[in-house]
Amino acid sequence: MLFQEIIFWALSAGAVGAALGVVLLKDVFRSALLLIVLFLSIAGHFVLLAAEFLAVVQVLIYGGAISILIIFAIMLTQNIQQGNLANRIQIPAVLLPALLLAALIFVFIDTDWRVISMLPNGTQVVDFAFQDTPSTLASLIFKNYALGFGASGALLLASIVGALSLVRGDQ
Repeated sequence: MLFQEIIFWALSAGAVGAALGVVLLKDVFRSALLLIVLFLSIAGHFVLLAAEFLAVVQVLIYGGAISILIIFAIMLTQNIQQGNLANRIQIPAVLLPALLLAALIFVFIDTDWRVISMLPNGTQVVDFAFQDTPSTLASLIFKNYALGFGASGALLLASIVGALSLVRGDQ
């Protein structure tokens, strides 16, 4: 077994374990900490795929900024010493990803993976897939997906305004 395969399986086991912990734990603060572990293991997968730029973005934005924002929101809005009460969503929150995983496994098994080699320009597809990551991502974000990029910015602004109004309360 290659070193990369061992690292892949370790990162995958860590990601699945952290994701299950996020869903199954009743303490929101510990779930947020496991979410950081999940984000960092996904960044490790990006490194294995030779997408170092995406790995750095994953660590800085999700592993750092978003996770700290979630932890601050938890600490400012509720009593973390008391914990959370059990709810009825816990079982569907496990069943829905399990069904999605089953569908993903079915699609993975059912797909003919030799299709790319049968294409007349299959090598062009492979060459396009391994282009320089930052410049390719920048052109995709700002040319092809500009509307989605702007909508995500508006959604982020709305969430920040909502979080600030929740924290301020009646002041």
